[in-house]
Amino acid sequence: MTGTESTDLSGAPDPAAGETRPPRRAFGVDVGGSGIKGGVVDLDTGALIGERYKLPTPRPATPAAVAETVAAVVRHFGWTGPLGVTYPGVVVDGVVRTAANVDKSWIGVNAQSAIAAALDGQPVVILNDADAAGLAEERFGAGKDNTGVVVLLTFGTGIGSAVIHNGKLLPNTELGHIDVDGKEAEHRAAASVKERKNWSMKKWSKQVTKVLVAIENALCPDLIIVGGGISRQADEWVPLLGNRTPVVPATLQNTAGIVGAAMASATDVTR
Repeated sequence: MTGTESTDLSGAPDPAAGETRPPRRAFGVDVGGSGIKGGVVDLDTGALIGERYKLPTPRPATPAAVAETVAAVVRHFGWTGPLGVTYPGVVVDGVVRTAANVDKSWIGVNAQSAIAAALDGQPVVILNDADAAGLAEERFGAGKDNTGVVVLLTFGTGIGSAVIHNGKLLPNTELGHIDVDGKEAEHRAAASVKERKNWSMKKWSKQVTKVLVAIENALCPDLIIVGGGISRQADEWVPLLGNRTPVVPATLQNTAGIVGAAMASATDVTR
C-alpha cells in the first residue's frame, strides 16, 4: 500500500448529491515504551485502513535506533507521503525538550529531522503522544459530540494530557507535572502509583479527584476524557470521582496515537 493522497480536510463527500471519492488517507506512527506501531488512516472516519503494524521499541531507545524503527514501520506499508509521529514528551518545532519517562539522550534532538533522514527526506510532523490521542478522541472518539474545552488525560507510567478547544489543540500542556497539594500530579495519581502502592480503586480515585479538581480550577473544561490501560476499567473508578466536570473513558484505545499522528500530518497542529 502506498500513499501520497490529498490531505484536504474540508470534509467527506455528500452521498445525497451523488459524490464519491476514495478515502482521504494519511499515515501515523505511535512511539511507545514497548512498541512502535503505525498504520494508514481514513481521515473522514478515523478508522485504520487495513491492519496496524508493530515493532518492539529498541533498547536502548536512542534517537537513531527509534528513527530506524519508525522507518521500518513506514516501509512495511510502502508509504511515501507525509507522516505524523508521536513522542512521549514536549516537542517544539520538531525539537525534543523533555524526556521524563524516556531515554535522556532525546533532549535537544531534532526528532523531526532525524526521522525524516531515516526515510530519505519524507515530510514528517512530530507531536506529543497525548496531544495526538487527544486530537483523535476529540474528533472521532469520546469527545466527538462535544464543543468547548476538552481535556484528555492518559494514566500510565505518568499522566499525559491534551487540551483542545473547539477542535484547536493547545500543544504540550504537560498537566501531569502540575503541583497538586505539594506533589506532582503524576506522582500522586498515575496508574503506576496505584500499582506500586497496591491501592484499591476507591483509594486511587481519591487521588485522581484531587488532580481533576486542580485542572478544573485552572481550565474549567467542558469534558474530561480518561485514557491509558486503566481506562478499560473505567466503570470501576470513574463513578467514584468527586470532581465537577463530566468524565468519560477514551474509546479509540490503541489506535488513538496513530490516528492523531495521521491527522497532524495532514494539517500541522503543532504550530
